[in-house]
Amino acid sequence: MSPNTPRWLGHFRFTEPPFDKSIDDDALWMPSSRQHVVDQLVEAVQERQHVLLTGEPGIGKTCVLRAVRHCLQQGFRLTYCHNATLGRRDFYRQLCLAIGLSPKATAAAVFYAVSTHVQELAREQVHPVFLLDEAHLLHQDVLDHLHIVTNYEWDRAPLLSLVLVGLPDLRDRLQLRRNRSFWTRLHVRLALADALPEDTVEYVQYRLKRAGGDVDLFSSDALAMLHEASDGHLRSIDRLATMALKAAARRKLKRVDRELVQHVAAEGGR
Repeated sequence: MSPNTPRWLGHFRFTEPPFDKSIDDDALWMPSSRQHVVDQLVEAVQERQHVLLTGEPGIGKTCVLRAVRHCLQQGFRLTYCHNATLGRRDFYRQLCLAIGLSPKATAAAVFYAVSTHVQELAREQVHPVFLLDEAHLLHQDVLDHLHIVTNYEWDRAPLLSLVLVGLPDLRDRLQLRRNRSFWTRLHVRLALADALPEDTVEYVQYRLKRAGGDVDLFSSDALAMLHEASDGHLRSIDRLATMALKAAARRKLKRVDRELVQHVAAEGGR
């Protein structure tokens, strides 16, 4: 153990912070209750379709995207964009960068360049996939033009696959009359449901084991409390579990119980 290792990691003999965000795609945890969403999304992109994925904050949408990225490699060019507050011109510029083109001056020039380049990619048997996170923040003028991107060659040939990811209100917004043209072109519409208590147990034990720790470090009651306090949202689980481990280390405890999780949840909030 390095002398610079935080004390709480040494206390539990962790090789790394168990709930750190920096984890490789191939080491991501995906519960069986979510795997079907990944499978549907992968299948949709393989069939050159457009996808909508919605879910509450911190519920695991980005983890799903990372799992999809791991599954789709050869034959696909995936680009992830989380800056959904772009205006129409900047959005098209981002789209250019996504498929390896120099940005153009106007939206029309961009669209021509993109469509021409995508045809070249198709000849190389490469299909571009544009993953747009936080899509509930999209400006309306961008939404007004997304149907142009999805309506290529009279709907016969897909220009690229769009995967829009956002909060549940994105679905409501897309169903408004103004956005119906684009809504009808989203072939697959997926929603992440709330996590199950057993998902939280599986996730915590997976992360503890991966960090070299004891999988039973949290008591069963502590795990139940952790699920209740976090609503099963991975981001909240990571934060609360880390707080609980640090508090246990300060108290020189070797196990986290329900009362400790309850204390850090009350102290740190949701």
